[in-house]
Amino acid sequence: MATVHVELVSVERLLWSGEATMVIARTTEGELGVLPGHAPLLGELAPGGVVRIRQEGGEELGFAVHGGFLSVTEDGVSILAEIAERSDEIDVARAQQALDRARSAGAEDDEAAAAASRALSRLRATGQSV
Repeated sequence: MATVHVELVSVERLLWSGEATMVIARTTEGELGVLPGHAPLLGELAPGGVVRIRQEGGEELGFAVHGGFLSVTEDGVSILAEIAERSDEIDVARAQQALDRARSAGAEDDEAAAAASRALSRLRATGQSV
């Protein structure tokens, strides 16, 4: 099976690097699936998005991603995130509490809306239905 080299990097650290059969990410233009041999592109990651990386054995890794860019070149896929978290490092109960607090603060508050977006991303990355 063909693979593509993928690197997911946040401002703070390298989160994942390796070979994948597919990358799925939400950009400002919509959800995007990248397979080996994909045409070159540069996309802005949607706020509060999730990136999924499918490995050759079928295992899928999830990441909550908050801002950044996705670049596809002939050398592979680079995901450059402002903030990113591996799904297995996310505290689901804490993310749910953050979402509840943000929702109670009101949608018209920009900070609360951003906090709600981050919390939703974390919950989606862990497979929670929200």
